[in-house]
Amino acid sequence: MAAKKMTFEQQITRLEEIVSVLEQGDVPLADSLSLFEEGTKLIAACTKQLDQAEQQVVKLMKGPDGAPVEQPFASTEEE
Repeated sequence: MAAKKMTFEQQITRLEEIVSVLEQGDVPLADSLSLFEEGTKLIAACTKQLDQAEQQVVKLMKGPDGAPVEQPFASTEEE
């Protein structure tokens, strides 16, 4: 459960593994609770990383007056 040492992609992969195991429904209750706890920690860590990435994108897309300017990603590809 070392979510902080894992990359975002590794966290998502582990989360998918947990979901798959829990969906099978043949895991003992104690193990299910442990996996569920690990999954919620992974979700929190991923959400935090996504929020940080979004803030970084907003900083990079500031307008001439320094205020953030929201633009769709498609418009940046055209430039």
